[in-house]
Amino acid sequence: MIRSSIRFASALALVALSLSVAAQQDLPAAPATDVSAPTPAAAAPVFPKPEPANFTAAFPTKEVVNDFIQISWGYDESRTWEVWAIQKTPAEGISKVTLLVADKTGKQKTTVAQFFALADGKHIISGDEIIPFGEHPYAEHRALAQQSADGPYRGAASKDLEIVEFADFQCPHCKDAQANMDKLAADFPKARFVFENYPLPQHPAAANAAAYGVCVTKQGGSSAFFTFASAVFEGQDGLATADGATLTLNSAVTKAGLDPVKIAACSTTPAALDAVKSSVKLAQDLDINQTPTLLVNGRMVPAGAPYDTIKQIIQFQMKLDGVTP
Repeated sequence: MIRSSIRFASALALVALSLSVAAQQDLPAAPATDVSAPTPAAAAPVFPKPEPANFTAAFPTKEVVNDFIQISWGYDESRTWEVWAIQKTPAEGISKVTLLVADKTGKQKTTVAQFFALADGKHIISGDEIIPFGEHPYAEHRALAQQSADGPYRGAASKDLEIVEFADFQCPHCKDAQANMDKLAADFPKARFVFENYPLPQHPAAANAAAYGVCVTKQGGSSAFFTFASAVFEGQDGLATADGATLTLNSAVTKAGLDPVKIAACSTTPAALDAVKSSVKLAQDLDINQTPTLLVNGRMVPAGAPYDTIKQIIQFQMKLDGVTP
């Protein structure tokens, strides 16, 4: 089941960690301390040395795991980790990986992160999510987005840095995320920002709004679409009722400089409805299950995360992909 509000908190956790982290489990015992002594200033954590007996699986190797974690978490220079165990499981070819994770300042307690590496070498299971794994974990999703993300766009024609936004016009978090999107467009003028419709079933007006957007793009181009989209998000409360939705969408079309009657007629055609379905299918093929979500050169990022975090991730992904700032 697709959820937006309910899953938004977990989306932020994905940005922060990329993997599920369990609090304080199976950590080695800390050395005894004198409680009467003054509390020392926070210092970088020192992880206990991993035991060779904890490494019973042939794959993934410690080097492969470290490289993957660097790709996943390297944007956050305050994070540090130790690969604590890579163990066989009763399931053939599936290994359990355990990490010790901490903040370099020592202000946060060391925690444990665990995931299961699958036999294909390309995926892991973390919590209830299947996540791409390996030397180039985002390559397949990047290629798919470059081929199939054909929605309206702003910015560069080049796809060297392609940021695809999957959003629902009736999703409150999508509305809130538009401030981030506008800032990103200003800060990354050489990026290509693509909008893909992902209307959620619990939002009755979302699919119709998406079809309107398809027709606005068809008749007025990308520039008209982004004017339309901004107006719809601004008037989002009006989508709550059938009459309000009609007024809101027609008003947005007018602001985009187009004829509401023509757009309304276009929105019910098989071509418009099929375009929305194709966008939804692309989101599902990319394993996107919440809105708003960004795909940054194939890397999944919640669009409503703190702006500085999103910017850090984009800059880091550019470095990984050899994209010139």
